[in-house]
Amino acid sequence: MTPEAESIGSRSNGAGDVVAAVDEIDGTPHLVVANIARDDSWIAMSEADAASLEECR
Repeated sequence: MTPEAESIGSRSNGAGDVVAAVDEIDGTPHLVVANIARDDSWIAMSEADAASLEECR
């Protein structure tokens, strides 16, 4: 499946559920956000670089 890029603010035509979880990548915790309805549709960042809920309040 070829990844498709869309501009920020555009609406996706496909349905999907977006989920987030903390997972270990190369021995370091990362926040992973994924659309589970599409193959290879995910992004990850170091847990230390991700904003916490407390910071957003």
